[in-house]
Amino acid sequence: MDKKLEKKGKHLSFLLRHDTEYDFDEHGYREVNDLIKNHGYTRAELDEIVETNDKKRYEFNNTKTKIRARQGHSISINVDLKEAVPPAVLFHGTATKSLESIHKGGIEKRSRNYVHLSADMETAFKVGARHGQAVVLMINAAKMHENGIKFYLSNNNVWLTDYVSPEYIYASKYE
Repeated sequence: MDKKLEKKGKHLSFLLRHDTEYDFDEHGYREVNDLIKNHGYTRAELDEIVETNDKKRYEFNNTKTKIRARQGHSISINVDLKEAVPPAVLFHGTATKSLESIHKGGIEKRSRNYVHLSADMETAFKVGARHGQAVVLMINAAKMHENGIKFYLSNNNVWLTDYVSPEYIYASKYE
């Protein structure tokens, strides 16, 4: 992906996950025509961003007239998440500078709708590296689920939950 399209992809992430000025439909979709008319995207650019995004962050509706982010929203929307049973261990990528806060207060969703967890350590390291010196926390998802904590699996295989208490964090791996 060229630099111009990469920049447009990052802006699209904001427009689909954090734009409080737009009136999204009940499932978090935004009109493709709005992005074309008001934000300088072409149909071909949107198609390429959706097809080439390595995290599969975006999806069109069946008629390709609307587009949404699959997760990561700070706005309140319903992206049709289905509750799922997690694997025994999940991973959370973060920066070492956040460890003290996490070990005291757990992993909070903060401005997002959910805490994001990965099924593999490699993905979690990539996430952590975006925030500084990467560290991956191992989460006892099986115990959380046994204790009644709900998990959801997004369409692009990101595990989501409301909060991870420090008691479920049992190991850290540094890059």
